Amino acid sequence: MRGTKQSQLIDCFVPRNDVKVKMKVKNILKNYADLLWLLAGITAGSIVGLIFGKQVESIKPIGDIFLNLLFTAVIPLVFFAVSSAIANIDRTKKLGKLLTIMVLVFLSTILISAVVTLIATRLFPIHQALGNNPLPTETEKIQSFGEQMTQLLTVGEFFEIGSRKNMLAMIIFSVLVGFSTLYSGKEGEGFKNFLVSGNEVMKKLIILIMKLGPIGLGAYFAYQVGVFGPQLFGTYAKALGLYYGVGAFYFIVFFTLYAFIAGGFKAIKIFWKNNIVPSLTSIGTCSSIATIPANLEGTIRIGVPAYIANVTIPLGSTLHKDGSSISSIIKIAVVFAIFGKDLVHVDTIILALGITVLVSIVEGGIPNGGYIGELLMISAYQLPPEALPPAMIIGTLVDPMATLLNATGDNVAAMLIARFTEGKNWMEINKIDSTS
Repeated sequence: MRGTKQSQLIDCFVPRNDVKVKMKVKNILKNYADLLWLLAGITAGSIVGLIFGKQVESIKPIGDIFLNLLFTAVIPLVFFAVSSAIANIDRTKKLGKLLTIMVLVFLSTILISAVVTLIATRLFPIHQALGNNPLPTETEKIQSFGEQMTQLLTVGEFFEIGSRKNMLAMIIFSVLVGFSTLYSGKEGEGFKNFLVSGNEVMKKLIILIMKLGPIGLGAYFAYQVGVFGPQLFGTYAKALGLYYGVGAFYFIVFFTLYAFIAGGFKAIKIFWKNNIVPSLTSIGTCSSIATIPANLEGTIRIGVPAYIANVTIPLGSTLHKDGSSISSIIKIAVVFAIFGKDLVHVDTIILALGITVLVSIVEGGIPNGGYIGELLMISAYQLPPEALPPAMIIGTLVDPMATLLNATGDNVAAMLIARFTEGKNWMEINKIDSTS
């Protein structure tokens, strides 16, 4: 008994470093659980496809069921998410200038990251890794540019807006409904509550459907590997290498450039010193939302005014996603490679940039919101449902780097917003503590 008590006393005073390490590992595994399950499903499907070859066509309906559920739920999800977000905007004039500058900064960095990725896809084309077995595309009727824009932005009948093929028209309709609710005042309060409630319900529905993700994606990946051969691995490997290369380059070079624009060489030093904790937090949690506290503390230490940080960081976590911008272009390049298309025409590139901006905005605040952007891509380019699984797989595999760029990009964006809101001497005005 005495020995047992002594060991208990020792345990109370001796630090249990091994326990802390185990707890950290458990937390990381918990945060990446969905990603790991998806990767397990994809791996299992790949093995099945390699072993059984074209015989795996019989399990393709399992993937079709998953996609159909996702297609069915995504339309009301987009409607409620977009319209409720706009309906709840704060209309106070004090935030007018800040919100205007914030939107311009967010759009600028998103487009810059997309253009950088487009250049990278030209320098390191993904299509070179494919063989001569592109998937069949849907037959397209040749239309003028005006007809394409009309079909892309609007529909002729109300019931058509519920089709996944008219995703952009649904987003525009949702924006209009949101602003109509916002400007309806007290008379629209009941409808606003309906939109908020519907958004929460649809978010839970998407979470439930995505529980089938490992099975559905596994079945589709088995089909692709079995029918089109192991060459697909080369395509995905090249796409992943390109994404992580562009992501690392953008993280180091362009974040440094943004910090320099915000406040010169002094701002570069302060930014990177206070961006370590947010970076580690984003990688460890795999969540932009979970990185908000670390971002808020980091931006305050950098010297960003509190009223800017308190608005920019929370909104940026849902609306500003440079990492998603890069992955959007990579996904389009991969799908185009598989379907034998070229990402070279001006109208195709402009549409890709537009999709990228929408993806970065729509994705935030929606569980598995990246898939909404992938559906938008399929709709805009009139691709068949088979284009969705490759895009989803790329999105899953690049998630850690995408989260790093999405989360920490808000900090340097806040610095730029402070620069254009407070003036070039914002760092001296707010007396940053470079030693903190």
